[in-house]
Amino acid sequence: MSETTHEAVILGGGLAGLCLALQLRGEFPDMDILVLERNHHPLPAAAHKVGESTVEIGAHYFDHTLGLREHMDTAHIRKFGLRYFFSDGRDDVHNTTELGVSRILPIPSYQIDRGIFENFLGEEARRRGIDFRDGATVKGFTVGEHGATHTVRFIDADGEHTAGARWLLDASGRAALLRRRFELTLDNGHHANAVWFRMGAKLDIDSWTDDADWRGRVSPPERWRSTNHLMGAGYWAWLIPLGSGAHSVGIVTDAAMHPLEGMRDFELALAWLHARQPAMGRAIAAERDSLLDFRFLRDYSHSSKQLFSADRWALTGEAGTFLDPFYSPGSDFIAIANTYIVALIGHDRAGRNIAPYAHFYEKLFFSFYENTLALFRDQYPLFGNAEVLPAKVIWDYAYYWGVLCQLMFQQRLTDLNLLGDMRPELEHAQALNTRMQQLFRLWHAAGGGQSRREMLDQCALTWFAELNASLTDPLDDAGIRTRLRDNVRLLDGIADALTLQAGGADARLRAPLSGQPRPPLFNAAA
Repeated sequence: MSETTHEAVILGGGLAGLCLALQLRGEFPDMDILVLERNHHPLPAAAHKVGESTVEIGAHYFDHTLGLREHMDTAHIRKFGLRYFFSDGRDDVHNTTELGVSRILPIPSYQIDRGIFENFLGEEARRRGIDFRDGATVKGFTVGEHGATHTVRFIDADGEHTAGARWLLDASGRAALLRRRFELTLDNGHHANAVWFRMGAKLDIDSWTDDADWRGRVSPPERWRSTNHLMGAGYWAWLIPLGSGAHSVGIVTDAAMHPLEGMRDFELALAWLHARQPAMGRAIAAERDSLLDFRFLRDYSHSSKQLFSADRWALTGEAGTFLDPFYSPGSDFIAIANTYIVALIGHDRAGRNIAPYAHFYEKLFFSFYENTLALFRDQYPLFGNAEVLPAKVIWDYAYYWGVLCQLMFQQRLTDLNLLGDMRPELEHAQALNTRMQQLFRLWHAAGGGQSRREMLDQCALTWFAELNASLTDPLDDAGIRTRLRDNVRLLDGIADALTLQAGGADARLRAPLSGQPRPPLFNAAA
């Protein structure tokens, strides 16, 4: 049995753990890091892991924080945004309401083949001098208290080992080694289920019709590169292309509205799609012989009582929390948690008392988590509403780009002075988001929202594209404060416009949330 000592031992070498290791190496080049991953590398391409679609924070984290832009551009697919079709029960998707961009927005995001990506991350970790052990199974661990060293026992092809660690970092995914040990799991009130599978073939939504007008609405005419959401009351289904040539398919449902038992194997899921999304079901059935795998997950969303400890342990990724795949926030919250962990280790290395930092960073993380959870919790019933959900998506994007993205892109997640100064504006934005999510539920309850042939082009909203493009603007201390204040005022205006639009459906919704009402956002072109 070998015995070693390391500054950090990371339990889990999947996406969260390997990214954390690379971020630590970039920040602290002399740091001794051991990563333990139970799966053997290389993983197969199109590895069966949920979380292929990234949005702006996750993509920026991979591109810039970790320095992986060349790999992202060459090995994965540049995403054509998130796209939504209100096609429940419809065979003619091209004749339904479509929400999305007509052209690719400036800030990149990607469709990630998790097998290709995690193989690359493992190789990159070793290239950067990180001790990455694949095929390593954790057999037990002891969490030190009051400054004591942590110990981990594991076994790999070379036998049994004991590793001491100043920092014990749990990135073990749903195995949740520390969360389970300390009984930290929290029910967050969002109850949904998912099934997903991979097909070893391209599922090209652009080929589902020969309607030239429909195809010509977007440039380039490549909707297949989007994360395509096919919407219905209480559910959505996804189509995500992978760099290996495979396609990821999933169905995500409100647990009370669409029981998992009706889709828990491939044949049941295919029959369900034939009934609810027949065009999608037909496309999958035509390639059924290429099925690569199938998985389901019940009640996937969860929180944790604690993420960061003054005893020098921390949780990241699904080992700590998981929200919902609807807006693809998984890699975003990996980026946020990892950034706080790296900052804590930096304070520890500088000889500071980390207890207050652990407290504040955890409080900030859970504030971002709860604000984002509000976008999903109790919202699935309105997902098939072709009037309300497009308005909600516009609001949710504006809130995300206007506040959280600004903090990440400007490297201000740990800037406690800024966050303290901006607390009134940030709390106003949070309260406004809570009220808007309630508005969307009331608006949906008022009825309406039938799908019809139209394109709701987000690029037609000048401010929307400008908000996206502004994410990479270099801002100094005064500039970031001005930007956040301007964006909160923008959110006030959007809230007014959407409240006015909702009031057309129900007089109870007409009172604006702030200021003077503005015109509805969309004048859709059929």
